[in-house]
Parts: sequence; C-alpha cells; structure tokens
Amino acid sequence: MIVIAEGIHVIAKTVNDAIKSRDKKPIQDLARAQAEAGADYIDLNVGFVRKDTEETMQWIVNTVQEVADLPLSIDTMNPVAMEAGLKACKKRPLLNSASGKTDSKEQMLPLAKKYDCDVVISCINDKGMPPEADSKLDSIMNTVAYANELGIPNEHIWCDPIVLPASTAGTGQDHALATYEFIKILPEALPDIKSIVGLSNISSGVPVELRPLLNRVYLVMLDRSGLYSSIHDVLDEDIMKLCRGERQNIVDLIYRTWDGEDIDLSSLSQEEVNYVKTAKVLAGEVLYSDAWLEA
Repeated sequence: MIVIAEGIHVIAKTVNDAIKSRDKKPIQDLARAQAEAGADYIDLNVGFVRKDTEETMQWIVNTVQEVADLPLSIDTMNPVAMEAGLKACKKRPLLNSASGKTDSKEQMLPLAKKYDCDVVISCINDKGMPPEADSKLDSIMNTVAYANELGIPNEHIWCDPIVLPASTAGTGQDHALATYEFIKILPEALPDIKSIVGLSNISSGVPVELRPLLNRVYLVMLDRSGLYSSIHDVLDEDIMKLCRGERQNIVDLIYRTWDGEDIDLSSLSQEEVNYVKTAKVLAGEVLYSDAWLEA
C-alpha cells in the first residue's frame, strides 16, 4: 500500500503559525519524522491560500523538500496555489485533489495534464457527494471520462470515494460500508485506476484517544478490499506495522469479525478485544457510540 503522510495541514495551529511567520523548523521537524516513519509521499494541505498565494505555496514546498527526499501530494482548492506548488516540486507530485465539480474539472484537471502528474479525483460532483457505491462509481466514471478527453490516462488517476465519519448519526457506518464496496468494484469498472482514501475522516468527531483504533481497523478492512493508497498519520507506529504486515494476528481477528465469526472474547487480550469490538462497529454489526469499547 502506498502511504501518504498527513499532518502538514493548515488547520493545525502549529503548521498555520509556522506558515504565517515563515518559521521552517516546525514543518521540517514533522516532515523529517514522517519520512523516517516510512511515508511514500508527504501531503501538503494548505486549504485555499488567500494571501500571498504563489509565494506561500512555493515556500512550504521548498521548506519540506529541503529535508525530505520524497514526492509531495499538493492539496489545495486554489488553482493558482496548486500550479505554484506543482511547479516547485522537484519530484513528480500528486495533485490532490480534483473532483467532478465543474470548476474543479475545468481548473484542476488541465494542471495535471500540463505538469504530467498523477491526480486524485474525488466522487464529489455538482450535486454533492453520492452516498452509495454505485452512485459514487457513476460520478467517478463521468469525471474520468472528462480527464481522458484531456489526455490524462487511467494509470495517472487515483479515485477517492470520500470517507465520512463513522460517528455521523444514521449514515456514518453505511458510508463506511459503501466505501469498502466502491474500492472492491473499482478495478473491474475502471481498469488501471488507483484507489485512495483520507483515512482519518473515519474517526473525525470521535474522542481523541479512540481515533487511532478506528483508523487502524478501517485501514485493515479497506486493504482487504484492495485499497491502493491511504493518507493517514504515519507517526502512529501501530498503523504502520499493520501496513507492513507485522501484526497478522490483529489482521486475522479483524477479518474474522468482518466475516461474521462469533469470537470468544474471553480468550483474547484486552487489546485484541478492542480490535474485535471496533471491527463490529465498522461492519455495521453494532451501532456506533463513543462508548463502543465498554459494551
């Protein structure tokens, strides 16, 4: 699995303050740690970048490239900032992300062609986000067709079904399952297209101490469905061990739970019990609540 490091994000106060003051150290410390943890790409999420757009984008790209010899994933909704970031990249970058919205198709996809880079296309379109696996696929297929017409081949396209929080009342778990199904059917529907998710979305709104557990279990589930790439916290040592196949006992437990096996919890360690209970939540077997581990 291709792992893209999250964390250099403008919504993080440390990162935002560093950008405003042009203080390289906090960003470079994080980039070094992410590279050492085993990231394949480093994601730079700068939001819309309304002030000093081009200079700001170039500064953050160069700041990271000074200390990390990895390709970058450039994430911004501002096409001017996007082009400035792509232009500053020393290694072939990932344009993260475009979508099926008209303005995104018309502004972002031509940049992917111009700079000959891979591009993430989300299933969002002008009507919003499709909820089911089939409707997500229909939306993606329309945008991929548009990209192909621009000369962007399937092998340069990564599709993001958009992960929603499991805690979203009434729909979170359904969306989690829809994303799983989407990733399974994607290779047959769109050969050579790669799948990618922003993994930590699954645990958004969840008590902070419980977020890593949800992220890890969902990653194992999506990996089983054929997930190509995940954007997540590479500084979580346990999730990186799962990515490297170092905790097969945990993976097997999650699979067995996902398959509906009745597992004797009394035979397991507390850590294993927590993984089983979390897998039941994400499989839709148990209704989500912040107290799912106490049930």
